[in-house]
Amino acid sequence: MQTAIHVLVTSDIHGYIYPTTYRDHTDQGLGLAKISTLVNKKRACGNVLLLDNGDLIQGSPLTYYHAKYKQEEPNPIIKVANHMGYQSSVFGNHEFNYGQEYLKNVVEQADFPWLSATVVDESTGRPAFGNPYIVKGIDGVKVAVLGLTTQFIPNWEETRNIQGLAFPDALETAKKWVAFIRETEEPDVLIVSYHGGFERDLRTGEPTERLTGENEGYQMLQEFEGVDVLITGHQHRTIAETVNNIAVVQPSNNGQVLGEVTLSLEKSDAGWQLKQAAPAVIEIDEQIKADQKVLDLIADFEEATQEWLDSPIGKIEGSMTIDDPMQTRLQDNPLIEFINKVQMDAAGVDIANTALFNNDSPGFGENVTMRDIVSNYIYPNTLNVIRISGQDIKDALEQSAKYFQVVDGEITVNPAFIEPKPQHYNYDMWEGIDYQLKVSNPVGERVVKLDYQGKPIDLDKQYDVVMNNYRAGGAGDFDMYQGKPLIKDIPVDMTELIADYILKRKTIKASCDHNWKVTI
Repeated sequence: MQTAIHVLVTSDIHGYIYPTTYRDHTDQGLGLAKISTLVNKKRACGNVLLLDNGDLIQGSPLTYYHAKYKQEEPNPIIKVANHMGYQSSVFGNHEFNYGQEYLKNVVEQADFPWLSATVVDESTGRPAFGNPYIVKGIDGVKVAVLGLTTQFIPNWEETRNIQGLAFPDALETAKKWVAFIRETEEPDVLIVSYHGGFERDLRTGEPTERLTGENEGYQMLQEFEGVDVLITGHQHRTIAETVNNIAVVQPSNNGQVLGEVTLSLEKSDAGWQLKQAAPAVIEIDEQIKADQKVLDLIADFEEATQEWLDSPIGKIEGSMTIDDPMQTRLQDNPLIEFINKVQMDAAGVDIANTALFNNDSPGFGENVTMRDIVSNYIYPNTLNVIRISGQDIKDALEQSAKYFQVVDGEITVNPAFIEPKPQHYNYDMWEGIDYQLKVSNPVGERVVKLDYQGKPIDLDKQYDVVMNNYRAGGAGDFDMYQGKPLIKDIPVDMTELIADYILKRKTIKASCDHNWKVTI
């Protein structure tokens, strides 16, 4: 007797249901509505186990609108996930962005269990919110799914959002639970669904990023015993490989692809035997149409979100558009200066830094709407003011300067900031200091000018600097910020601060004081 099970996987959906980026109204190859079409086709011809690997409920304007203004209404992403028949989801790091009460409501509304053996109660050590694993019977086959979450969450998340929680090491925790599940449940197939990725090349083992423990997938593949499938995410990569007889899949982000592992099993007197686990990714091409039932399910909420996005906020005198992202990162720009001014105004300090998060930011035109704001400031960051030394500021600039390299006499982006995923958000630009980066100099010696209030900065003096909470925790290899005194915590999302700043002033004049530049 033989059977096959199609394990279908999404990860890092980030609240995208409709096939839109919300920057405009064009149809895009992404979102759960199109993923649902693929799932339905698979269900029509075989056994399906539908799993989500985390970062489901945060990341799009639709989910932001719900979290900030419509929490009393049913969660649209959970409504869709319930409709699609998900059988579990793992807690990703962004599940905590809107706080624990919001997350508890999500868990309560879900018709499926939320999993993680590495999100635990600080006092008891037991899994919080959900379960560590589930066991499903599919066509007589016993399939166990263990959930894991990267333990790096405290490095990014606001303390109040993870109060009372602990995040033990994913690899060591996984090995204990894998042994437990094998012994007590005796599954025919064991799947580990890990909201984390790979810090090493899967083939060579060479480091592809700094070895911090954020992404322990490679070590898992080396040390796991009795695991058949490793689902990964967090890095937004597209992966379908087999390593050490373990099928590995990572299905990109925003619902751009659907991960699949086809399990082929054969039954004998000894029970079911897994003969093959074949990983793949299913692309969303132009032929894939959105599932109309999914679209209809949240149509009213989508319409309200679109109306909110087009609400007028104010006007810009001059230009804050982004025509060339690279040029924006090479010399002071009115949009970057504006964002930094908003931060300094909210914090009451005179030094700030921010990033151009990706290469899709359009900047602001003459008339500014909420759509413009969320298109440019794409993360749910809040602000922190931390006290750091002049030396820390210099070290931070040197870290940012690693973003660049010189090739054939031209300044280009260091490949380390592009692979395995783009990290443009880890290059900061500052206001309140005057500086110059000379990127033909050796790494660590690229800051050739650093002044504050017209004089060379005092490397031993302390300065209060405002930045987003992600960076203030030292994320992005900005170790110089770790453990520094928190002077002020501003628990308002930057999109709201930007909107409030514009609403108060009605008209913003684009300005640029040219306080910094990058040269060869």
